[in-house]
Amino acid sequence: MIIEFEQPNAVMNLSTVRIYLASRSPRRRELLKQIGVPFDVLLFREAPPRRADLDETPHAGEPPEAYVRRVCGEKARLAWRVVEQRRLRRQPVLAADTAVCVGDEILGKPAGREDAGRMLALLSGREHRVLSAVGVALGDRFEMELSDTRVRLRELSAADIRDYVASGETADKAGAYAIQGRAAAFVSALNGSYSGVMGLPLYETARLLAAFA
Repeated sequence: MIIEFEQPNAVMNLSTVRIYLASRSPRRRELLKQIGVPFDVLLFREAPPRRADLDETPHAGEPPEAYVRRVCGEKARLAWRVVEQRRLRRQPVLAADTAVCVGDEILGKPAGREDAGRMLALLSGREHRVLSAVGVALGDRFEMELSDTRVRLRELSAADIRDYVASGETADKAGAYAIQGRAAAFVSALNGSYSGVMGLPLYETARLLAAFA
């Protein structure tokens, strides 16, 4: 497996840009810490018992690129409204959205073990795309970048899928796998951003935050 990492054109001191992270994802928190970005977590409702603040259901016929861009933008703008409503300190808000795609089919988080097994069987032995949009909002200003990565999984046996689903790692993961976990053993090729597959493309994130410094 060959992984190519793009580097920013210049060294950026991202520790000077304190932001709000509009995400519950522990992986996105870890990735921001990895590049030295100080942040405060800003949460809004995502699940019952109260109605979610944001509906992430794809629109009928919506292309995957348009979907991740739309959801990322809606997350960032919603988070900025929360900043204003709560009268929090004004600092950039970062939001992201990641989708695993086979053709035009978007594979979201599995509804359960059976759905996870279906997704893994679909991804087995073929290339798929992982699209990660990252956006930053500050007042009326909003900027976004998109990472598009190609990933190929080796052929997965019924036992591979059964054991991986039983591990519990498929839960709450787009496409029913976590590249930073046991599923790393399934990845035969990757062309693009490893961190983007995890959920936050760091090259694009660093460029955006440098623009808001």
